Amino acid sequence: MNKESVGIVETQYYDINEPITLDSGKTLEKVTVAYETYGELNKEKTNAILICHALTGDAHAAGWHEGDRKPGWWEIVIGPGKALDTEKFFIICSNVLGGCKGTTGPSSINPETGKQYGLDFPVITIRDMVKVQKKLVDSFGISQLYAIIGGSMGGMQVLDWMVTYPAMMKKAVPIATTGLSSPQQIAFNEVGRQAIFSDPNWNNGNYYETGKIPENGLSLARMIAHITYLSDESMDIKFGRDLQDKEEISYDFSIDFQVESYLKHQGETFVKRFDANSYLFITKAVDLFDLSVNDSLIDGLKEVECKTEVISVDSDWLYPTEQSTELVTALNVNNVEVSFSEIKSNYGHDAFLLERGQLNHILSKFLSSSTVEDLMMEKIATIKADADVQDAAKLMLDKHVTHIPVVTDENKLIGIVTSWDLSKSIATNSNQLIDIMTTTVKYCHADDTIEEIARQMRKFDISCLPVVDEDMAVLGLITTDQISNLLG
Repeated sequence: MNKESVGIVETQYYDINEPITLDSGKTLEKVTVAYETYGELNKEKTNAILICHALTGDAHAAGWHEGDRKPGWWEIVIGPGKALDTEKFFIICSNVLGGCKGTTGPSSINPETGKQYGLDFPVITIRDMVKVQKKLVDSFGISQLYAIIGGSMGGMQVLDWMVTYPAMMKKAVPIATTGLSSPQQIAFNEVGRQAIFSDPNWNNGNYYETGKIPENGLSLARMIAHITYLSDESMDIKFGRDLQDKEEISYDFSIDFQVESYLKHQGETFVKRFDANSYLFITKAVDLFDLSVNDSLIDGLKEVECKTEVISVDSDWLYPTEQSTELVTALNVNNVEVSFSEIKSNYGHDAFLLERGQLNHILSKFLSSSTVEDLMMEKIATIKADADVQDAAKLMLDKHVTHIPVVTDENKLIGIVTSWDLSKSIATNSNQLIDIMTTTVKYCHADDTIEEIARQMRKFDISCLPVVDEDMAVLGLITTDQISNLLG
């Protein structure tokens, strides 16, 4: 463990005590979500980033669990000083619905039967996973995420968030993913599921009480999938045609090549940490993923509002760059502020988990707050000039704020009242807000740079600025606390 790690962490659990209606029309009465957080949520609750994991990932994205031999799956970008800097951001990562690492899934107890769900668990979609994540985010009192980031199936979740809850994030980063699963991607998943179905220990999904798990089927499914995560070049560099623990070909069906041994090891390791039924349900959710409307991604992404960075991997043949550029094109047509980066790597699809330098560079550049719009609080309290001092004081207490813009009926800025102004009202025995409010207000615009606004705040010794549009209508507030927290 080093100083750039978040250190020892623990998985936490959140119970959603209300029914979740799924896309299938079925309902889950109670869902438990396993999640981890890193860093601290600021008092404005504006620095939260949601991380979405890939198909066989989990909530443990960074740091170390007691006794771990390796850290969380995205340790390379999460932690102090890294792109997802835990000294600036509050990072949330949860295990998806249908998983087997603490979140409700087919291996969980069905409250109606007292036994594991097995195949009684309903078929789920990526959108169902996102619905559950939204409940978790809401539980923190977060009204808008600073960013949502994820690769592969995690990227699908990011895209679904962008469509389903377009105002819930300022920025989004879908990595090595697609707007809809292709026939080839569906085909690979189906072969993996058939491998599990064909294992006699699968027992139609009812293997939990038999003491026999479908190891061979699940191992084979993992071996098939793992091939798609690599590239031909990476396999040639790592293995070539080298033999495994022998000097010559055996001329039988034992393992001759290192690549065979590697895949066998991947399969055997996987069955120790993953549930076969979860694999079935999650791969099915991936197959069902399709954000197009009327066979058009342009129509499907028309509600997106957030700034977006689409990232692909040049050697990824599972989710090739062409599928990422289709997303970029569709977002551009919809006038979304979108940028695109391609990671250069011979690792294949897995590069989004391995390319430390390129990922940190791309993510750091995109996440750095360059304009007021990236940072400002949008849902803020305002007050009218004809209010009295007591109204303003009560509003400050209720909203836990020290600055309230004073506006007209058309929401145009005409002044500001601060906690200092309220103190002044006592000294001057003033009861009307109009007598004490500041009318010579400094303000800024959403497209102003953070550096420019920071200088202005220092020059005039201001801790808060209203953000207005060209008609002086109030859009939000930006504070020195927000700027110092995210810019250090």
